[in-house]
Order: sequence, then structure tokens, then C-alpha cells
Amino acid sequence: MAAFKTILFSAIGLTVAVTGGMFVLGQASQRGAAAGIVGGTLAPCPTNTSNCVSSEAGTPDGKRVEPFPLESWETLPAMIEDMGGEIISTSDGYIAASFTSGTFGFVDDLELRKGDDTVHVRSASRVGYSDMGVNAARVGQLRDAVFAAAREPVT
Repeated sequence: MAAFKTILFSAIGLTVAVTGGMFVLGQASQRGAAAGIVGGTLAPCPTNTSNCVSSEAGTPDGKRVEPFPLESWETLPAMIEDMGGEIISTSDGYIAASFTSGTFGFVDDLELRKGDDTVHVRSASRVGYSDMGVNAARVGQLRDAVFAAAREPVT
């Protein structure tokens, strides 16, 4: 019986510690900001994490996604908002948006850069190592919306 109580209290303690840690990280991510433009391109993905994807040249294969068609530039902000994102800033040729998770309030940044013939995208978590594929999936969902809108007949 004593061993069972020890295991039970250890499991409860571990659960509380992990949950508390996730809450603290979620709060910390809310104080960050998008990486922005660095040297004329979207900031590179960190090499030591797996929570970022980008379409910029030089992005490693495991983190690389395809850019969006240039024609989608004007419709992307509304699509981002339809997906639950919040447009944080826009300027000539740059859009920054954020997405906040429901459980612990983790914030991910999605950035777009208008190029000469394409729209580059970067989506990354502000904190942590892994995002369990959330950023890549978000870019894929946005891509699906872009191509679905392109197939809709103009009335």
C-alpha cells in the first residue's frame, strides 16, 4: 500500500510539474514577436529546433515548404483570419500574423514576404523545440485555401 501511495503521489507531482511548465512556456511565448525580415528575406528557421517551416532559399529539406503564388497576396490576410489567426502588422510587401493555441496559450508566428514572382512564407513557434507538425500543417491548410479560392469561378 505504501508503494502504491508513493507511485500515485509521484505521478501527480510529475503531472503538476509538466502542466505548470507548459503554462509558463505558453505565457513566455506571448511576450515574443515575429522574427521579421532579415537581410531582405524572412528570418531563417533555427537549426536546433523542429518547430519552423519556411519557403525561403537555403531552408533545409525537412523544414522547407513551397511559396505561395504571387496572385494570392491580396487574399492571404483574410484567409489567415478565417483560420483563426490575427494579423499583427502589415507593410509594403510584409505581413505578420499570430496564432494562439487554446490549451496553454502558445503563440506561433506566420509571416509572408512578397517577392518578385512569389509569396514566401515562414511559420514558427516562439518557444520550445517541437511543434508536433503544427506549423507545417498550418501552411498546408493555408495553401489548400489559396488553391480552393483560385478554383472558384469569379461572378
